[in-house]
Amino acid sequence: MSLVDYAAARRGERVSGPRARLSLQPGLWLAWGVITLALLAALAPGLLTHFSPTTGIAGAQRLPPQATYWLGTDQLGRDLFTRIVYGASQSLAAAFAAVAMGFVGGTTLGVIAGAVGRRTESVLMRLVDVLLSIPSLLLSLSILILLGFGTVHAALAVGIASVASFARLARGEVVRVRRSEYVEAAYGSGGSFWRVLWRHILPNSLTAVVAFAALQFGQAILALSTLSFLGYGTPPPTPEWGLLIAEGRNYLATAWWLTLFPGIVVVAVVLAANRISQQLAGGAK
Repeated sequence: MSLVDYAAARRGERVSGPRARLSLQPGLWLAWGVITLALLAALAPGLLTHFSPTTGIAGAQRLPPQATYWLGTDQLGRDLFTRIVYGASQSLAAAFAAVAMGFVGGTTLGVIAGAVGRRTESVLMRLVDVLLSIPSLLLSLSILILLGFGTVHAALAVGIASVASFARLARGEVVRVRRSEYVEAAYGSGGSFWRVLWRHILPNSLTAVVAFAALQFGQAILALSTLSFLGYGTPPPTPEWGLLIAEGRNYLATAWWLTLFPGIVVVAVVLAANRISQQLAGGAK
């Protein structure tokens, strides 16, 4: 968006003409299409395929992509397209859980730190700084070692690792809004701390955090796929995108499709989530 369009939007004017047509970006529609298709696969996989994701077909081991098996079959004769479709439920559900956990926990800490201030803010933000100093993958692995392996524990580990990022962003947004003139006017007119926080600070602070949550959704998919690739996530034979990539790496020379197509799906969903996050962030300005 140009400065002219941004100024017009701030004044409540509608942008028309060529600039309005340029706002209809094909990349954004494609991103929403990818996310919609992934959600359809997660919620209703039976609409997209009739094969079993765990039962192999006799004599169909490591077949290349063809009319019957669109993305080929794996070493046990299972249809790869079917396993990718059914793997969406594991990957997306775990990513949603991880982002929700980070959003709720981190936003709560950030709002408390930014709204209360003083010693409370200092203590909470030092805790956030400690968490941010630890690489997220290392922190996730440490939590998984303590809790044990599995999809639920992997989602919990990724969610805890993202709390600090949400907390820092939420605290910064709350401090920015808290210092604005309309918040000071609300206090001056007799508004209580909780009333001003609920009616003025929170609604104007959380838009950027929601946009960041969309970005973290893509990062959560990457983190969960990495953990499954390393053997700490979803156990076989349950299909999961990172696990599919790990299972196919031993057959790169003879069955390249086993790794290529799950990898493309992960990249496509992550890029789509990032594009939608950019759109939400732009709308938050």
